Amino acid sequence: MSNFLKSGDDFPAISLNLAGGGTFSFPDDLETPMTIALFYRGHW
Repeated sequence: MSNFLKSGDDFPAISLNLAGGGTFSFPDDLETPMTIALFYRGHW
């Protein structure tokens, strides 16, 4: 993968499945314009 975000880039629009059911869409479901996203891959 060679497409990395650079400072000032907008986060790409994605939809994620939530562990408890349902989905969360970036950036549509965000309540504020400034957000930190942490992705945890879990235990293998």
